[in-house]
Amino acid sequence: MNIILFDAMPTLLPLSDERAKHITHILRLKKGDSFRSGIINGEEFESTIVSITDDGIAIESRKTRDAVPLFPLTLMLAEVRPISMRRILREAVSLGVGRIMLLISDLGEKSYSDAGLYTKGEYRKILLDGAMQSGFTGIPPVEFFSSVDEAVKAVDSDSSLLLDNVVGKERLSQMYLTGSVTVAVGPERGWSDRERELMLSNGFTPTRIGNRILRTETAAVATIAMTLSAMNLI
Repeated sequence: MNIILFDAMPTLLPLSDERAKHITHILRLKKGDSFRSGIINGEEFESTIVSITDDGIAIESRKTRDAVPLFPLTLMLAEVRPISMRRILREAVSLGVGRIMLLISDLGEKSYSDAGLYTKGEYRKILLDGAMQSGFTGIPPVEFFSSVDEAVKAVDSDSSLLLDNVVGKERLSQMYLTGSVTVAVGPERGWSDRERELMLSNGFTPTRIGNRILRTETAAVATIAMTLSAMNLI
């Protein structure tokens, strides 16, 4: 963790809290030591340990920075295996994606959306982990859609990109993008012809990041990084 995040800044953190365990066992901080902290999607602070007792870690916090907004980039992503999705979500947040749209695709496994990752809310912890890794407080909203058709209707960006090895022509590495952007990344089996046609007819620009066929988790992270570079944000 490069920053420790809270829903609201505490003055006493119970020892049973995972963040308290990180402070005492991983960072090995003691009375008088300080660490970076923040409110989720809010301000950042410098927190100083006042005492550590059986009641918990008593801290005092001083604001150091206002909230830093996430990037105006939306990741529109087809559902993949939960183990892969965990990695994608964590890295997407670390890179500063501002909105995540998860959808059930024609060729993807429909049961993925019923995984405990979502039904038990595990994905929220993964988003938090990604933000704390990044050193920033921002966590994007995650929205769920039953199909590409439904997701396309909810797109609200200045430009939209369809990442696809079949119809993609312009290389993402050679693009220059301004304003807000949505980028669509498909499942392991790729987009169906129906989905491609639907997105193209709704103004998506077909693009690619190379000639190699990549796993979705590799393609998603690479696409996010390259899109942010094309937006001159990283």
